Amino acid sequence: MSATPRDWAPERFAQVKEEPAPRAGDTEQSAQASSLPPQTEWQIGGKTLTSRFFLGTAAYPSPHVLQQAIAASGAQVVTMGLRRQLAHGAEAGDFFALIQATGAHLLPNTAGCHTAREAITLAHMARELFDTTWIKLEVVGDAHTLQPDPFELLTAATQLVKDGFEVFPYCMDDLVSCQRLLDAGCNILMPWGAPIGSGQGLVNPGALRTLRARLPGVPLIVDAGIGSPADAVQAMELGLDAVLLNSAVAHAVDPVRMARAFKLGIESGRMAFEAGVMARQDMAVASTPVAGHPILL
Repeated sequence: MSATPRDWAPERFAQVKEEPAPRAGDTEQSAQASSLPPQTEWQIGGKTLTSRFFLGTAAYPSPHVLQQAIAASGAQVVTMGLRRQLAHGAEAGDFFALIQATGAHLLPNTAGCHTAREAITLAHMARELFDTTWIKLEVVGDAHTLQPDPFELLTAATQLVKDGFEVFPYCMDDLVSCQRLLDAGCNILMPWGAPIGSGQGLVNPGALRTLRARLPGVPLIVDAGIGSPADAVQAMELGLDAVLLNSAVAHAVDPVRMARAFKLGIESGRMAFEAGVMARQDMAVASTPVAGHPILL
């Protein structure tokens, strides 16, 4: 492996320390910080956000429902499949105007690409059309699971970073693959929770926990497979920085109410993580200490 372009990368991956590691979006707190409300602002891709909910825009019953869902979610970043929109011709411009009207940041994605070459071309088109260097990089390797192709993904990410993009790579929850993407210059990772649109939740929470422990300070956004707000809560309690989903809201009976439910779940999961969830025990632990003497009433 060639030398990493950033001097700090090797130290980042060296080992898991016993002490809590700094996390993306966290700020230094004083000894009295436990009495203060949680820090809501966090940084990603050069922008300051307060929401940790990224929302997809496909498959909603109507544009009106989509707008309402975005408002209910509080999401400040929405993603849009460029290939899907280009296929609709002139309607793509109307759709983009709808997104702009919400005030959310647009994160174009390369969904539907199967090679690095396709993804790179689409990313450059997105930059020209939407005047943004942000790109959610998707390079699918398997049509059945929609699993990312780690080799084509790395090739595309390496080139797009050189071309000045802020790459949000949709990747597997594999530590080594994620390290290679960071070595290529990516600042953000989007590991999957489960196959896209499956609603299975987090099929391998242990892998996500490992990523969080081994890559402190790297923004981790769980992407794909989230089915219910409970899945989002779990992801946030693991210490991930944000959640991106689409189908779980768009395919709900009431997408607007579901968007609100996910908003609350993500907020509560993050607050629980910051507060420190109690460790699990193998046996019962009395919540009320017993002094060993009867109490007479």
